[in-house]
Amino acid sequence: MTKQLIITAIVSILFFVACNPKIAGGLRKHDLNKDVEMATDKGTMVIRLSDLTPLHRNNFLLLVKQHYYDSILFHRVINHFMIQAGDPNSKNARPAAQLGEGGPAYTIPAEINAELFHKKGVIAAARQGDDVNPKKASSGSQFYIVQGRIFTDAGLDSVETFRLKGRKLPVTHRSVYKTLGGTPHLDSAYTVFGEVVKGLDVIDSIAIVPTGGRQGGDRPVQNVRILSARLVKRK
Repeated sequence: MTKQLIITAIVSILFFVACNPKIAGGLRKHDLNKDVEMATDKGTMVIRLSDLTPLHRNNFLLLVKQHYYDSILFHRVINHFMIQAGDPNSKNARPAAQLGEGGPAYTIPAEINAELFHKKGVIAAARQGDDVNPKKASSGSQFYIVQGRIFTDAGLDSVETFRLKGRKLPVTHRSVYKTLGGTPHLDSAYTVFGEVVKGLDVIDSIAIVPTGGRQGGDRPVQNVRILSARLVKRK
């Protein structure tokens, strides 16, 4: 095949992909420009997913379209840190049952991007620890939303020294951590793949609920449930 024919073939394939409204598994091209509206017992959040993490974006969109998250609990809640959900075993879980092991039979390759950091409101993928998961692959369904806290310069210096082992946070990120807040010690360790663009107060409302503490897996004493998650037109 001549060089010109190869170029023509590649252009034809790219044109077909760009014009094909169906991507995979029921996900369509126009879905990529939609937000996720997540209604919970404590209010409604709107989540915008990042195009910098296409594998995580597409997976989350597809699960939402399948109503995977409807009725799932926020099974792990730690005030001033994060709220976690996505375990399908939580839908009909007994009170005080230990949760956090459920999910689909696949993981997602890490898509850690330096531009996406753990400011308040971001959504990131939960995963198994480095000892059994050195490539930092993400859970197929479990996620957490950052609440965190506001830091001082001294506090961020301490995080850099003791939690990040000397790695420096970008100046722009430090500014956000000093105003909006977040969890800087998680940066570059987990895949951040979007953020809450409406309903930050809902995160706070969930984060303050009483839990069973560490011995109870930080599960809320009274269930906090995702009532529904659906795709909505981006505003």
